[in-house]
Amino acid sequence: MGGRLIKIKARELRKNMTDSEKMLWKRLRMKQFEGLKFRRQCSIENYIVDFACFERKLIIEIDGGQHAEQVLYDSKRDDWLRKQGFCMLRFWNNEVQQNLEGVLQVILDHLSPHLYPPPQGGRMMLK
Repeated sequence: MGGRLIKIKARELRKNMTDSEKMLWKRLRMKQFEGLKFRRQCSIENYIVDFACFERKLIIEIDGGQHAEQVLYDSKRDDWLRKQGFCMLRFWNNEVQQNLEGVLQVILDHLSPHLYPPPQGGRMMLK
């Protein structure tokens, strides 16, 4: 799919978000979540992702029942995105609907730097 077609498809997906995507977007939009800018249904090269925070190179995907048919495509896409330096978090639709706060906590835990004890004579490192 060419760049122009990808952008058109992404626009269509933004207009037709699932209920789970709408719930999560309501909490991520307009820098409400940790002051970070997230984009929804955006294109990265020839792929469309549900949510992306380019500042932290994080992609969040919400998977529904159709996901089983897309395993091969998603695997190829995820591999390519990881090679570009992105990290992927995936949640099922029902996880978002039934436990939105838990989903947000997983995202926050991923975004929060973790301190590791320094090796002998070393400095503190952020993950």
